[in-house]
Amino acid sequence: QVQLVESGGGLVQAGGSLRLSCAASGRFFVLNAMGWYRQAPGKQRELVATITNGGNTEYADSVKGRFTISRDNAKNTMYLQMNSLKPEDTAVYSCNAQAFGVLYWGRGTQVTVSS
Repeated sequence: QVQLVESGGGLVQAGGSLRLSCAASGRFFVLNAMGWYRQAPGKQRELVATITNGGNTEYADSVKGRFTISRDNAKNTMYLQMNSLKPEDTAVYSCNAQAFGVLYWGRGTQVTVSS
């Protein structure tokens, strides 16, 4: 079992920055790919960014150049640095991680960007 807990969300003005964290705990040796997703009210959940165990990253076009995903394998923690935030970035941000062939999810953290 793997537990994921997100933190770092909040209210920020447009143009501001936030750093989200996703801390993993439980009985596992290594987490494989990890990712951030978001869901805005009335919209489907969408991919924000992913990162492999080796550090390879992918981003949604809407966040390229503004968001940076990273992970600290020693701390079992993944991060999402979000800069130049826009009102359309407002959503619940959730993290996931693959372990033992299973995909685990956190409960999410709210990010609200005011104009």
